Amino acid sequence: MEINIDLLRYKDQLRVKRQADKRLIFDRIRKKWLVLQPEEMVRQLILEYLLQERGYNSNRISMERGLKVNTLDRRFDLLVYDKEVKPYLLIECKAPQVKISQAVFEQVSWYNSSLQVPYLMVTNGRENYCCWMDYEAKSYRFLDAVPDPG
Repeated sequence: MEINIDLLRYKDQLRVKRQADKRLIFDRIRKKWLVLQPEEMVRQLILEYLLQERGYNSNRISMERGLKVNTLDRRFDLLVYDKEVKPYLLIECKAPQVKISQAVFEQVSWYNSSLQVPYLMVTNGRENYCCWMDYEAKSYRFLDAVPDPG
């Protein structure tokens, strides 16, 4: 079930600047300027949505950190922690032109194999999907909204 989120409404609230021949965007979680790529724009827009619309706490969000998956080094896009500082929501971001396909769901599921979060989300800024993981039943359920902060 797709979740309808108007991420572009947050675009004017992002800090963007030009430096030499590059456009940069400020990441308020990592507190640094990054080269503005399409996927980075989606990452920053979903971050603003989580903070402003859903009430998530910026102190419980990690962005683009390393992750060990079956002895391989990978990087997740966003990981939200709950009040007990346990991984709660794993988000995989893609550039707007990248279709949300089965491969994207498999990627976030693979990353989750070492985290075991209760919620997974994938977005390209246009298509947004979130599911709740039922580890006991070895199943999942798509949600019609992003979960409340944990």
